[in-house]
Amino acid sequence: MASQEIEALSSALARLPGLGPRSARRAVLWLVKNRESALPALLEALDAVSQTLVECDTCGNVDTINPCGICADPRRDVRALCVVEDVADLWALDRAKLFRGRYHVLGGKLSALDGIGPEDLNIAQLMERVSDGAVDEVVLAMNATLEGQTTAHYLAERLEEHKVRITQLAHGLPVGGELDYLDEGTLAQALRARRPVE
Repeated sequence: MASQEIEALSSALARLPGLGPRSARRAVLWLVKNRESALPALLEALDAVSQTLVECDTCGNVDTINPCGICADPRRDVRALCVVEDVADLWALDRAKLFRGRYHVLGGKLSALDGIGPEDLNIAQLMERVSDGAVDEVVLAMNATLEGQTTAHYLAERLEEHKVRITQLAHGLPVGGELDYLDEGTLAQALRARRPVE
């Protein structure tokens, strides 16, 4: 039986995404075994993030500076804006280094079941950013879920009043995917988005 403090640490770690109770216990055991080197560095990093973390006023990204590093980067194309549901999506897209524009984080997706409407998301700020005329293209990078596609459709309708090109991420077959392992929705989207062979 571990002490109350160790159990509390295990419980706190188990609440993190991707960590269950067993993984959290393994992480705690590793930290205990390596407490001389790993624990001070971890505590210092957590304290630094806790003290400096802010939400970017421009795009909604999370960083230690405001505006965030992406919005402040002069090499970014200000004419291209990629709209994502949350910060994790922004980080995933930016990690790929394929989009050199800027981002806008909605802070969620429309969901009637959860009571999330347009006023609960950062849609007004998006319209403000597009209305100044500096943006030529808005990429709707919503997740391929019913709520994500509903959100993309709603945004496309709202953006039609502005003179911007509206694009959306392609959906369909993943690279290396085998047809017999794919769900019907993915197969249907791949068939609808088929294109000529080059």
